[in-house]
Amino acid sequence: MKKRVVITGLGVASPNGVGIEEFESAIKNGKSGVTFHPKLKELNFSCQIGGKPEVSEEKLKEYFTPLQLRGLNSSGIIYGVISGTDAWRDAGLEISDEKNPDWDSGIIFGTGILGVDKFREAIHLIDAGKTRRLGSTSVIQTMASGISAYLGGILGCGNQVTTNSSACTTGTEALLMGFERIQAGKAKRMLVGSCSDDGPYVWGGFDAMRILPGKYNDRPKAASRPMSASAAGFVPGSGAGALVLEDLESALERGAKIYAEVLGGEVNSGGQRAGGSMTAANDEAVQRCIRGALKMANIDPQQIDAINGHLTATTKDSVEILNWTKALQRENKEFPVINSLKGMIGHCLSASGSIECVASVLQLKNDFIFGNINCEDPDPEILKMITSEKIPRKTLQQETKILAKASFGFGDVNAVVIFRKFA
Repeated sequence: MKKRVVITGLGVASPNGVGIEEFESAIKNGKSGVTFHPKLKELNFSCQIGGKPEVSEEKLKEYFTPLQLRGLNSSGIIYGVISGTDAWRDAGLEISDEKNPDWDSGIIFGTGILGVDKFREAIHLIDAGKTRRLGSTSVIQTMASGISAYLGGILGCGNQVTTNSSACTTGTEALLMGFERIQAGKAKRMLVGSCSDDGPYVWGGFDAMRILPGKYNDRPKAASRPMSASAAGFVPGSGAGALVLEDLESALERGAKIYAEVLGGEVNSGGQRAGGSMTAANDEAVQRCIRGALKMANIDPQQIDAINGHLTATTKDSVEILNWTKALQRENKEFPVINSLKGMIGHCLSASGSIECVASVLQLKNDFIFGNINCEDPDPEILKMITSEKIPRKTLQQETKILAKASFGFGDVNAVVIFRKFA
């Protein structure tokens, strides 16, 4: 018999708030974390803005030992360790130095690219013939699984500890991988999430592709405009989100706080065929992913109360809405309420899915739907399919029972997860 899976812990390092309390307040109040970055101007970027979590030196000392901080130069690892450790503590789980690992707990924590600044530092030292000055942590900071390795050591997990990578779909995919492991009875709990580095060496490639907005450098908070007629491209961001998934029986046994239940989901690919490409989704694959998630969750399309979309603030936003209307067979007033977090924090790349999953779960738990900032002018193409009130501009206080969260990534890969309010 398949296990029921619930969420018992949350952690986040987001451009508009580090820590769950600060983050929830920010999304309820429509606070933007997008700022101007002078370094990007110095380097002649067209888009000189981005979303970056604010982490002080004092904050770092709460999560890393002096030895770990020596030579630490990977923003993704910093954000991932903060969010992952916070989620573990939020779940009421101890962090101890016992000799035996926790055999029932594992980690699936994804990333897209890790340790870019450390790589740059290493290249300069190697080219200068100073390889011995690299330090002993250059490998762990630059290998993709560095984030799960850091967290595995801090938390002492003895079950599966690994890293996944599927572009913008990474965080949502990690959650579903952890869900499946618990559901199959292979683990009692899994820390899942994802992180992303920030800065010019991560964001430069996107600037070169001319898919970032270049006319909002003097108005950074207005730049990210999902579902808006004036959307001009996605704003790059960074950070990390983390969730503790747990077997319901285990959670109840230890009296854990339960945020929500994971009913199921789907992951697929459009194969970069039939309109799908390295950067664009195959529409049929997206619709299949949505319908597959509903089938696995044993949910009727009419039961979806809310959608937290991928919705990056590009011309593809209207296409995403069209795919939702077709997959759910619901439109106009019958369509669920929909929002996008990217208006507040930009597109956090490999961290986007996990941060947005945290925001989705908070909405279910605390009976609100955050507003879509910078969407004063909804795209007319979208309004042909759904009514304006389905795109709330300000936070709504309402109970939501079932929420669908989607992520669609480069490489034509898709993931949809279905969350239910726990009662």
